[in-house]
Amino acid sequence: MAHSAPLDEWTGEGDEAQSLGDLLVRCASGDEAAFEHVYAATAPRVFGLVLRVVVQHALAEEITQDVFAYVWAEAGRYEPSRGSAAGWILTIAHRRAVDRVRSVSASRAREDVWTRKVTQAPFDSTAESAHTSFEAARVRGALAALTMKQRTAVQLAYFNGLTYTEVASHLGIPHSTAKTRIRDGLRSLAHALDPEVASA
Repeated sequence: MAHSAPLDEWTGEGDEAQSLGDLLVRCASGDEAAFEHVYAATAPRVFGLVLRVVVQHALAEEITQDVFAYVWAEAGRYEPSRGSAAGWILTIAHRRAVDRVRSVSASRAREDVWTRKVTQAPFDSTAESAHTSFEAARVRGALAALTMKQRTAVQLAYFNGLTYTEVASHLGIPHSTAKTRIRDGLRSLAHALDPEVASA
């Protein structure tokens, strides 16, 4: 959706203009409405930048989601004196995209070496790739159905590898709250991915 206001400015209700920097300050204090404004104002630019780097649409969507999970969790790290809020967000996006490209390239290099060393019976690589893509899409869909708080906690714990204590420290919440968000988020994920198993 196009906005006539500059990227570093968000015009809210009542024609009251707020900069993205102000919105990030509100995000740092846990203001989900402010985060929604930040996302609406910057997501198209972030996705476009990431897509130019990684090329693959699905991968770009995944990285964009990761970028905004970081922005939500680390909004307090933004320093206005060091540049614009939009610049801060786009820099994060570019770094994440470049890191993922390097990671994928390194992984492919390892796989190539392994393939040359090991001979196996041929398998249907097209079917395997399709299955992997389908599973990734299911997981992304299930994550999108969680609340913002649950999704952020789950991503920090399982995508970023943080412990419950580290998640709690990261988000500035009690350990018990972090544990509850992660537990409830995982239950919701399990139900979305396999209702029969989740209810067993």
